[in-house]
Amino acid sequence: MSNVLNVALIQTSLVWENPKENRRLLNEKINTITKGVDLIVLPEMFTSGFTMNPALVAETMTGDTIIWLTQLAKEKEAAIMGSLVISENNKFYNRMVCVDPSGAITTYDKRHTFTLAGEHNVYTAGTEKVMFNYKGWKICPLVCYDLRFPVWARNVEDYDLLIYVANWPKVRIKAWDALLEARAIENMTYCIGVNRVGLDGNNHEYSGHSVAYDVLGTRIDNFLENEDAIEIVTLDKDLITKYREKLNFLNDRDHFSLTE
Repeated sequence: MSNVLNVALIQTSLVWENPKENRRLLNEKINTITKGVDLIVLPEMFTSGFTMNPALVAETMTGDTIIWLTQLAKEKEAAIMGSLVISENNKFYNRMVCVDPSGAITTYDKRHTFTLAGEHNVYTAGTEKVMFNYKGWKICPLVCYDLRFPVWARNVEDYDLLIYVANWPKVRIKAWDALLEARAIENMTYCIGVNRVGLDGNNHEYSGHSVAYDVLGTRIDNFLENEDAIEIVTLDKDLITKYREKLNFLNDRDHFSLTE
């Protein structure tokens, strides 16, 4: 249990459809972190970039990347999370994997597949909202296009931290900026978004804009756009308690249930 959580956000370019090289480069970046951190956050599809060729890069839950994440979490004594392409039961998933230092794994399959890019034609959408419980923090992991759907993210679980990982293109980055801030404010939670930079194999450009907001929508990071960088932010659970008790906005939230 800890009231303070130090989170490393890794905003980086990705090598197109090359899991081995991406693991190598990410390992190098993570090894530059000298300050102790509790949680490391990688972008969406961090082993491949946002590809619609899942058969080229898909792994299993016992594959090289899961082994790498498990070993890294143990070595760094920090949880690590990000999404990658997983093959399971003859289906492909854009799966967020959250690994804690003990080796325990929590997974979340992207609920809203990005129809504009045809993601729904090759990836199976998830159906379950998941909480990653770590060091006394209740963390809600979501992926990219999920950001456009506030009902799915609504804080009915009293989570402490909402995390989006993404390959969100520069051409629509204004929406990314606005919606992340809104999710923090409306859910009275810390909200983190980790996006990639650079060009992908389809020549789509990504400008980063990774960010961290507190429960009032105040930005607490120092990222620059288009920067290949690591930012460490410190989250304080006492701040969440202070403003939730003072303002009580979540007490007035609408009650609803989701059905297929």
